[in-house]
Amino acid sequence: MTASPPTSAPPKRLSAPDARGGGQNRRYLLLHVALILGSAAMLLPFAWMLSTSLKLPKDIFTYPPTWIPDPVVWQNYAETWRAIPFGRFYLNSLFVAVSVTVIQIVTASLGAFAFARLRFWGREPLFLAYLITLMIPFQVTMIPNFIIVRYLGWYDTFLALILPTAFSAFAVFLLRQYFLGLPMDLDEAARMDGAGSFRIWWQIIMPLSGPVLAALTIFVFLGSWNDFLWPLVITASEEMRTIPVGLAAFQGQFKTEWHLLMAGSVIALLPVLLVYIFAQKRFVEGITLSGMGGR
Repeated sequence: MTASPPTSAPPKRLSAPDARGGGQNRRYLLLHVALILGSAAMLLPFAWMLSTSLKLPKDIFTYPPTWIPDPVVWQNYAETWRAIPFGRFYLNSLFVAVSVTVIQIVTASLGAFAFARLRFWGREPLFLAYLITLMIPFQVTMIPNFIIVRYLGWYDTFLALILPTAFSAFAVFLLRQYFLGLPMDLDEAARMDGAGSFRIWWQIIMPLSGPVLAALTIFVFLGSWNDFLWPLVITASEEMRTIPVGLAAFQGQFKTEWHLLMAGSVIALLPVLLVYIFAQKRFVEGITLSGMGGR
């Protein structure tokens, strides 16, 4: 009996799940390439700012442009610090930004707690009216706020820099969206144990809201740190100026000290980067869980 010759196995066909998986991997690859290119495009202005801050004035507008300074002029940073009272501006901005952030988190979390966890008559219409204020641009309310500040005698003081910007409807909305996702059973159990609303807010809701509080902290701190128009309007003395207003001193009618302006901008950027680096993980979690992530 003769053995039959071996037959070659038929080629394996790619199953439907494998085909879908390969297509999905290609889409992910294209998405990552697009994100990397977009990130590089976003970082180019910051790289040019850093490069300009280390150049001589005659090398800034050379053609073709040079990204790596030659020579590297570290002296620009020391000259920036001496040209204007940069330390004073820095402390002013830091004090105002931290104060506005702390006050806004406290007031916004209390308002959001009331709108999300308490039941009272007219809650929804009141919240809707509160949100309508988001449609009013700052330029509309700037003059009334200025008049009120002058009437109270706060002009050119820290109170004028802090209090008018320490309350935000957006912050209340952001925190309310997060608070609505927390189980109401927590409140009910705490009330059965004799806890009041304030204790529930402080000992239960706030400890569970770390991600959204980190996101709000970055938003508020960044907005206050970079605010230019209101500090420009409400301050007159050099002792009360913040960094954005102080950096404007390098821009004149006929000449701009670009190397000093860029060096000051790099120094001003450092606190924002530190805040974001330390709160980055919770910032992403807060945006996702509060409903602001686009889902």
